[in-house]
Amino acid sequence: MASSYRAPVEDMRFALYDVLGAEALFGKLGFDEATRDVLDAILDEAARFTETVLSPLNEVGDRVGCEYDKATGDVRTPPGFREAYRKFVEGGWSGLVSPPEFGGQGLPHLAGLPLKEMIDAANLAWGNFPLLSHGATEALLHHGEDWQREAFLKPIVEGRWTGTMCLTESHCGTDLGLLKTRAEPQADGSYSITGTKIFITAGEHDFTDNIVHLVLARLPDAPAGVKGISLFIVPKMRVGRDGAMGERNAVRCGALEHKMGIHGSATCVINFDGAQGWLIGAANKGLSAMFTMMNTARLAVGLQGLGLSDRAYQNALRYARDRLQMRSLSGAKFPDRPADPIIVHPDVRRMLLTCKALVEGGRLLGYHGASLVDVGSHATDHAERKQAEDLLGFLTPIVKACLTEWGVECTYHALQCFGGHGYIAEHGMEQLARDARITTLYEGTTGIQALDLMGRKVMQQQAAGLQVFLGMIDAFCTQHADDASLAEFIGPLREKAAQWQALTMQVGQRAVANADEVGAAAYDYLFYSGYVALAYWWARSVAAADASSRSAEFKTAKRETARFYFARVLPRTNTHAQAMAAGAETLMAMPDSAFDS
Repeated sequence: MASSYRAPVEDMRFALYDVLGAEALFGKLGFDEATRDVLDAILDEAARFTETVLSPLNEVGDRVGCEYDKATGDVRTPPGFREAYRKFVEGGWSGLVSPPEFGGQGLPHLAGLPLKEMIDAANLAWGNFPLLSHGATEALLHHGEDWQREAFLKPIVEGRWTGTMCLTESHCGTDLGLLKTRAEPQADGSYSITGTKIFITAGEHDFTDNIVHLVLARLPDAPAGVKGISLFIVPKMRVGRDGAMGERNAVRCGALEHKMGIHGSATCVINFDGAQGWLIGAANKGLSAMFTMMNTARLAVGLQGLGLSDRAYQNALRYARDRLQMRSLSGAKFPDRPADPIIVHPDVRRMLLTCKALVEGGRLLGYHGASLVDVGSHATDHAERKQAEDLLGFLTPIVKACLTEWGVECTYHALQCFGGHGYIAEHGMEQLARDARITTLYEGTTGIQALDLMGRKVMQQQAAGLQVFLGMIDAFCTQHADDASLAEFIGPLREKAAQWQALTMQVGQRAVANADEVGAAAYDYLFYSGYVALAYWWARSVAAADASSRSAEFKTAKRETARFYFARVLPRTNTHAQAMAAGAETLMAMPDSAFDS
């Protein structure tokens, strides 16, 4: 039986309404159309679309994959993918959170996040096509000229065109200062773009008539390194200033990458051979425009890890309830059956509860990040916007790295629950495990996220975002200091928050004498931060569930999962703290030559 997906609509409602207070937040920010009735309708219809249209295509996308025509450079997506995109556009999903003046519905980012999670869980490979369009939308919205927004943004928002991010070259990934793609000014104000980009998601496909590539390149007089990078709009089909689509541009897919997973996603080598492009933003300032795309994409990729985790958990739970193996160690729980279902065994419950804790806590971590995008863009108070931006910057690498690494962990646990049946293709679990791997790599590896957090967000920005988060923890703990029902969570949470602050200062002090201390501590600091952040959200979940009108069973499930998290997952922070304390010497002392010995 292939893997299936059922959108967790009720837990999404709990996250939005009971924990995050989305209705009040949207009202405060001026999103008058984002009422509960509207949000509920979005959730229900998104669930229907993803469950009935996208999820059934997940297996065929993996099995058939995309096909490349070497003679023409065209790419054909798996059966059903193109038709699913047509339904996606007809349903108005492509412009859900985009501004109305460009054809969107103008809803908050947080309102669109459940749809994003459902898409990723239902069919991750298919979801990569609209994902890249969203990144292009953000870049054009914040950095494009008026005519560029009219000519390029409207068709993308409407779903008639799609977008890409063309950053990576074969010799440079993270170190973009090494890129070689060049841009030559032309008499008509455009630029001639020449070079090759690799790993371009949705770089070529059969969904739309035009694809808008956002390309990093160098001008002839550009300074060396990252200070000489500019960003250009390079469409597959030429587009004039009036928005009219013309002849085919000198842009061609040179190959499709053969990958371990996401076979239904077109990962392309894209060749630019004197292609017409238009400068977006200021010359040599392409890096700032790129990060507008990149930061949005990093939050989105974090949701991919969450979606895969949830789908894997759902299928493992179903299997654990059905699969009969052995008897419970404490005596038969189903004596009328030849054996007990494996859900009675403690180790299976360990894996299932780990998944449940990371999924439901991770949902709040990711959704909170989206709410900060809305506050940073729409709050009327400047100080409130600045605080949201600081916190969002701090949380973005945590969301991206932790949710994707937990996606690998959860798909692995789910595979284990199936045993040998998980390793074969029949049940679809091995596909989820393979697909999950890429989420830890694209839009910046886990190590890059760790360096961004430790090096930029903590050291360079003096941990401004951390101080905001610690303030949230302190306010919550103070509010519930006398609540006996939350005492088992408040005490440990206070202790971890204090340790978080102390560890940050210790690493910072050591880094003054030795810059390698930043890199040595970064990975463990990131995961320490992620686990403490989740402890906060689990404590808030218990408080919110207790205060809600939800069923006793729902409240019990939240409390018991929180207890499991605090007892069996949060202690991982102790190992990360000890690793940080070990310092850089344990990593850097051995000579390079000794690695061969």
